[in-house]
Amino acid sequence: MIPRPLIVQSDGTLLVETAHPDFEGVRDQLLGFAELLKSPEHFHTYRISTISLWHAAAMGQTPETVLGVLHAESRYPLPLSLQQMVLTEMNKYGSLTLVPGEGCHVLEGERDLLEEIRRLPELKEHLTGRKRTVLQIKENARGAVKRLLAKHGYPVRDRVGYVDGDLLPLSLLTKTRGGQAFLLRPYQLEAVNAFAAGGVDGGSGVVVLPCGAGKTVVGIAAIARLQTHTLILTPNILAARQWITELLDKTDLAPDVIGEYTAEKKDIKPITVTTYQMLTYRSGKRYPHFERLNSVRWGLIVYDEVHLLPAPIFRLTADVQSTRRLGLTATLVREDGAEHDVFAMIGPKKYEVPWKLMESGGYIAPTECYEINVAMPRDWRIRYTSAAQRQKYRIASLNPEKYAVIRALLDKHRDDRVLIIGQYLEQLDEVGALFGVPVLTGKTKMAEREQLFQQFRDGELSVLIVSKVANVAIDLPDANVAIQISGTFGSRQEEAQRIGRILRPNKDGSTSYFYTVVTRDTVDREMANHRQLFLTEQGYTYHVLNAEEIGGAAR
Repeated sequence: MIPRPLIVQSDGTLLVETAHPDFEGVRDQLLGFAELLKSPEHFHTYRISTISLWHAAAMGQTPETVLGVLHAESRYPLPLSLQQMVLTEMNKYGSLTLVPGEGCHVLEGERDLLEEIRRLPELKEHLTGRKRTVLQIKENARGAVKRLLAKHGYPVRDRVGYVDGDLLPLSLLTKTRGGQAFLLRPYQLEAVNAFAAGGVDGGSGVVVLPCGAGKTVVGIAAIARLQTHTLILTPNILAARQWITELLDKTDLAPDVIGEYTAEKKDIKPITVTTYQMLTYRSGKRYPHFERLNSVRWGLIVYDEVHLLPAPIFRLTADVQSTRRLGLTATLVREDGAEHDVFAMIGPKKYEVPWKLMESGGYIAPTECYEINVAMPRDWRIRYTSAAQRQKYRIASLNPEKYAVIRALLDKHRDDRVLIIGQYLEQLDEVGALFGVPVLTGKTKMAEREQLFQQFRDGELSVLIVSKVANVAIDLPDANVAIQISGTFGSRQEEAQRIGRILRPNKDGSTSYFYTVVTRDTVDREMANHRQLFLTEQGYTYHVLNAEEIGGAAR
């Protein structure tokens, strides 16, 4: 009899045997309540955490279903401490409920739990009174209390409800302005339903979908469902303008109903699209743009790429808890550990589809991932060995031996649309000069950016070099090869965003290719392995090759 694939440890870590015939099925079940930590060849390591269990509970899973999976797949009896953790953390969601009161909000829960919470020193300033089974909370402290309690391990189920924004009639088109048939995909409709359903239990939360799966369409459909004035927050001007383009293309809204509020324009309209940078701009102790935008009666706020929310946005979002909030992202992973803030301020995860399931349905391109290891020249190795720890990653990332790999890959993919992506501008400039390819960075003027993107879309350019400025919100539907030559240390969210640039289905149904070029036996490879965790969790496999092998191994 084959042993079960899962080893469950008392500290919440789970080891999954990758060679086991049931590995993929077990991995897909773990996605619902655990997060991947490491993915070496033979055993992948997952962790059950408080936040992963809260999200599972918010999406309707029960302690019984989670423990049922663990019992069924575990090779050994489950540790009692782990079972207690699952029961405790999942039962926490719903044990504290915030409801409306007279001149205040009311936090309901069991008497002993409320007594424990009441002792938190930071909570005192937000309380107005106390009864046997409730704490009375100041009306303007709704967000602050939720954030504070999440930080201390107490998720709050917010059932206060929302203020309806001003009415905005609009409809989704059945044919886009560009002449294409348009219909919500089944998962997009499911995502909108999951977000909006449930009365006071709906209307705030996060939808998680891969890049290229149409998260913007989900946001637009949510606006159409609610028929209300909406504020859309985006990572940058380019993303803001793409939202405006999509709104005009797929709805019956007139152009004068949609406003751009950025450094270049300050239009406030029934649908206003702005950037996180504008809201976090500070003058003295004031946030003037936030104050101006917050004076409007919005019925919905959409947070695009919610995993990139700057910390000040959490504080500002505490002031808009009476407005419905929709977060859109490809990953809830945050490198700053602020997942609790997203949970408390934007809302719990409402909907998610595994990437591989989307791929099998033909909604995103099938993609093969490769890690290509290169040697380091002797003089560079000497520099690397003697460098301070903080400099080692940069030296290894800039390894000039990577250029030969780039040349081989460009030759292999001469008939494809290739993006070369990197972190260090001097490296990108060198690659651009070496191969005669345009380089697009944060210094590139907006008009030139848009021109280069359009040339790429039109086929005038088949290769484009981009910095991290292109990690999010670039619409290059024909890109089908990405070559990553350096990254932001071990950022898992960046890896997800970069592969997202090539996930739109190719017109001929062909496979896309994602290459990461790293220097072997250095911190460059260690960081690459950490970046790969999120995609590994989603079912992608990185084929590891040496530079010498790429002549015929990648196709």
